[in-house]
Parts: sequence; C-alpha cells; structure tokens
Amino acid sequence: MLLLLKAILINGRGQTNCSIAAKYNTSLKQCELKGDEQCAPFILQVKPNKTYRIRIASTTSLSALNFAIGNHQLLVVEADGNYVERFETPDIDIYSGESYSVLITTNQNTSQNYWVSVGVRGRLPKTPPALTLLNYLPNPVTEIPISPPPKTPRWDDYARSKRFTNRILAAEGSQRPPVNHTRRIFLLNTQNLMNGGFIKWAINNISLALPSTPYLGAIKIGLKTTFNQTPPPEKFPDDYDINKPPPNPNTTTGNGVYRFQLGEIVDVILQNANMLRENTSDIHPWHLHGHDFWVLGYGEGKFSPAIERNLNLENPPLKNTVVIFPHGWTAIRFVADNPGVWAFHCHIEPHLHMGMGVIFAEAVRKIGKIPSNLLVCGDTARALINNPTKRNENP
Repeated sequence: MLLLLKAILINGRGQTNCSIAAKYNTSLKQCELKGDEQCAPFILQVKPNKTYRIRIASTTSLSALNFAIGNHQLLVVEADGNYVERFETPDIDIYSGESYSVLITTNQNTSQNYWVSVGVRGRLPKTPPALTLLNYLPNPVTEIPISPPPKTPRWDDYARSKRFTNRILAAEGSQRPPVNHTRRIFLLNTQNLMNGGFIKWAINNISLALPSTPYLGAIKIGLKTTFNQTPPPEKFPDDYDINKPPPNPNTTTGNGVYRFQLGEIVDVILQNANMLRENTSDIHPWHLHGHDFWVLGYGEGKFSPAIERNLNLENPPLKNTVVIFPHGWTAIRFVADNPGVWAFHCHIEPHLHMGMGVIFAEAVRKIGKIPSNLLVCGDTARALINNPTKRNENP
C-alpha cells in the first residue's frame, strides 16, 4: 500500500476524484469503472466458508494506515515476519515499514460482498480511504455491499493505537531475548532548526547527513576522513524536559557511527520529545536494517531506571520496525551478530532525509572481501585507483 497526495493505493491501484462507494460519501462522484482500467480496484476474491491468510505491508512514505474488512474479524498471526500470539481485532494500525499477516474466515452472508478499507492514521487525513471489495464468489464484482465501508478511527486516537500495539506479543515457543544487555544507548528524538531556520530532525542533537563515500568500504579499507571518527553521544542530558520545545532549537549535522563488537547485546531506548511547537509531538516508526529486535516495552513520558523491572523479557515480539508514540519511549534489544554497517532510522521518508537516523557498524573487520563493484563511490574508488593492492588486502 502506498500513500500519495491524492489517493491511497492498494496493490498499486486507486481512484481520485471518485469513489466506488460514492453513495456513502456525497463529496465524491461514483467511479464509472468497467474493471479493466489501470486504476480499477484490485479485487480480493474468496470462496465462502474458507480461511484465508492476508499479508499486509505498508510502503507509505508519510502516514500510518488502518486496515479493516467490513463484517469480518482479523486474526493477527504474524508481524514483520515473526509469529505472534494470536488475537482478534476488527482492524489493524500499520506504520510505514511494518508488515502483518491476518487470517479471515469467510463465514458471512454468502450472497453479499464486503468492503476492504484502508484509511490514514497518525496525521490529519487529506485523502479519503482506499476501498476495494472482498468478493464472495460466485457473486459478481458489481454487487456493491449493502453496508457502508468500515469507518477509519480518528487519526489522533493514540490510545487506540497503543492498545493495538501492546497486544503484539511473541508466539509461544519463540526465541526469548538475552536476560541482560551489555550496552545501552539512549536516543533523544527532537525537531530542530539549522542554517537560518530550516527545520531538521535530530538524534541527541545531531542531524544525520550521510557522507558521499559509503561507510562499509571506508571502514573496511581504513579510510579516516570520509566520515566523523568520533562516535555520536550515547545519551542525552538527564534534565532534558521532553514536554517542552527544545531550549536550544539549533542543531548540527553529523555522520559518525556507533560501533559494536560482534555479539554485543544492545539496548536502544528511543525517547520521543516535544517538537518546535508547544504541546506537539509526532509518531515515528523506526526501522533497523540487517536485524530483528525484541520490543521490550513502550511507555508514557520519560524513560527512567525505575521502569527497568517492567520491561517484558518473557514474550517480547521480534520485529524490525517499531513505533514511538508522542511524548513517549520505546525500548528494544538486539544482538550485534550481523557484521556490516546498518541504518537505524525513522521510516517516514522525509524525516530520514531531514536527519532522523543513526548508523550502526558491527564487526566490520570480520567481513570478507568486498566486491570491487561496491567500492566505486567517493573516496573508496580513489583509494583503490591510487593503491590497487588494497583490493586484495581485506584489512
């Protein structure tokens, strides 16, 4: 599913300026579709009295989504490729970068079709929900459901989002996290200004600006000037007030990396804070490349050591994307067991480009020879031209 300015797409298809459910939305005209147009809905065809697995992935670049099927319960069974404790829900919230599997049973009135609805959550909607049909065969596709489409919950009903998110727990028998961490990093997420008023996002007051030379080759070859060799801060001031705009709104750019030894057990505490405007904070889905991580918990306000005993070590879900809620925190744990250089960033595309991300480098020296065609950018290319023997050194 992809969110555009004018329409939400389901499997690449969507309508603008019209609706297949216009009789329930007087602001839009009825779509006059024959069914073979490029924008015609992707129809989910099912047989009665069967159980179907529906895989749902959000490729939005900005907004969260809500997925629902009229008259049907969704049995959530998987999140981000890992099985979870099953539970039923009438709809799911899905953030950019997340994926879920749900089971539905086609046990409703077999003479009818039913709406599938995908609406905007997390920010004020500027597009109507995307709609398609759950087509009970052999009913014709032209058979419009007799009930209105499911109503998308209010965009800023964060309590509802939190209730759903907290129900995502690992399935019985799933791998548990290590009992203790060996390293903990606190990442404070703030909105800042730079260069005379340009809005940026910053982590521990550093706005990520990626270098022109890829990290992996630079570290492997041993180049010291392609990025800042000083690691970013691993915590933020204890007295920082997350409920107020930043006292010093200015930030600087940086491109340093957090370096991990192979096998380190790393906790990351994502701490959300107030934006530049009073009483304003945003939802951010954070995605880690190269790993799954355990989601140990979510909380309101500021993370504190007293919360430690409340973290979930029994059945935390394994995910690769996790949300932090406004003025709240999220705690994750992962094992640095995949040598390489990995981005950890907000999956809202504009936020990443505005600096909301960090870089993790893990045991790069243990990586074998890097193919030469991956070393043709920036200073790594110049280094190999000037010193061809480095191609085979594997430092």
